[in-house]
Amino acid sequence: MAKNGFKVMDSDMHVIEPGGLWERYIDPAFKSRAPKGLTRYQGDMQMIIPGIKPAHWPSDEWEKAKAAEQDDIYRDSYRNDWDSPSQVRAMDREGIDVAILYPSRGLYVLDVDGMDPGLGASIARAYNDWMRDFCSVAPNRLYGAAMASPFDVESAITEAQRASKETWFKAVFIRPNIVNGRNWYDRSYDPLWAEVQSLGVPLGFHEGAYVYTLPQVGSKFDTYMMHHTCCHSMEMMLAVVSFIGGGILERFPSLKVGFLEGNCSWVPWLVWRLNGHYELSGKYESPELKLEPMEYFQRQCYVSIDADEEPGKFVEKFGLIDNVVFSTDYPHNDAKYPHAIDTFLKMPFSQRSRRKILWNNCARMYGFN
Repeated sequence: MAKNGFKVMDSDMHVIEPGGLWERYIDPAFKSRAPKGLTRYQGDMQMIIPGIKPAHWPSDEWEKAKAAEQDDIYRDSYRNDWDSPSQVRAMDREGIDVAILYPSRGLYVLDVDGMDPGLGASIARAYNDWMRDFCSVAPNRLYGAAMASPFDVESAITEAQRASKETWFKAVFIRPNIVNGRNWYDRSYDPLWAEVQSLGVPLGFHEGAYVYTLPQVGSKFDTYMMHHTCCHSMEMMLAVVSFIGGGILERFPSLKVGFLEGNCSWVPWLVWRLNGHYELSGKYESPELKLEPMEYFQRQCYVSIDADEEPGKFVEKFGLIDNVVFSTDYPHNDAKYPHAIDTFLKMPFSQRSRRKILWNNCARMYGFN
């Protein structure tokens, strides 16, 4: 398949998992504590975790209204409960050759600070077992990012190793919100970064709109508009600073890190600012850093561009065109499906840059030939 002559890989396409996924797939020892999905309207992503009361969840009446507006767009998926065949038909409709799948409900099942490590590991394992079955329907087109629980590094490593034996596995996924008060550059995480590097897959950061008890930028606001404006992009910014300034990319020079669904337009500014502070104090505070922040980002990081992200054109000027990957964000309520690719092709990129963003960069990030 080629869309207007371009091969397309979606670096961050979403699934809508069944509400009962975890009750069905989780270790029986944790079944009574399994997360449960709500089904108040089509595409509902909210989760209930037994014993945990959501700490911040703005009104979602607008989401119900939006779902009703999009009934025609997602009707096939609605009627087929978001199953694998409907996912492939959606890819055909948009013009996507290959998709790397990230969760929807699964964005909210590990966002409880101080979660029981055993429960967290079991939740991740259950999701990955389900993803294996989901991708098996179209093994040459559907690939997934394996969920890892950040509450126990050893179990996260074990899960990454287990997933690596599966054909569907193309990345390790975690949210960017720090857990248990530890920044990502805390050395206790180093064995996980070492394992992800060894497996040759990227670490994919993906934020969710809400949290239960994890710290999150934007959670002080009372509306989705204000909250969501901040959380996705700004949590990614903090993760970039942590991975570069905290020396993770210096310690693990082959580790690939993807910052997904948080826009890309902030990258030139943020890394430019980090460069300035590296010159100001970083050489004294962090003498282990051998490269400038921009060089680390160019060497090891990827960031997704929204289909209509007009300010994203500036990445080319700052030498970051090889670090940008395409994402449709299907089937979330702010996605441009089924016209995401057409929308992207209206932006002022050269044909060469379009090919990089739509396929080449994604293929390099996820390890496709």
